[in-house]
Amino acid sequence: MKFSSILLLSLSLASGFACAGGTAEAGIGGALGGVLGSAVGQSLGGNTGSTIGAALGGAGGSAVGANRHSRGEAAIGGALGAAGGNVVGRSMGGTNGALLGAAAGGGAGGALGNYMGNSSDYEGRHYRGERREYHREHHGHGWGHRKHHRHWEDD
Repeated sequence: MKFSSILLLSLSLASGFACAGGTAEAGIGGALGGVLGSAVGQSLGGNTGSTIGAALGGAGGSAVGANRHSRGEAAIGGALGAAGGNVVGRSMGGTNGALLGAAAGGGAGGALGNYMGNSSDYEGRHYRGERREYHREHHGHGWGHRKHHRHWEDD
């Protein structure tokens, strides 16, 4: 497959994932990384190389595009999605099917991983907020060291 067709496929996938919402960058990165990794892996190591390259490319692309708090989850999702999409696409449509499967799987896996990482981060902050409210309710607001002895400097 020529470089121009890979570039055209990558740009069309990027425009398709651009309206995905908050996790669009991780999805685009996973799709582009999966396609390029699959193409490079195919040229270096055949079908097995294509699958490994799709996984590495999907993981790297998803991690680069993801939120910094959920890069690990996005990388895992992008790698699993791109590798799985590559295998399924190859069985359905040969080399071109493998590239399309790696793009779709890497994009969906990266976006889903980023979303799951963001939601778990939000739940952790929400839980800490509940603990903070409990502490304020039973122990005061904790600003006792700021109440007294305010010394303002005059200019």
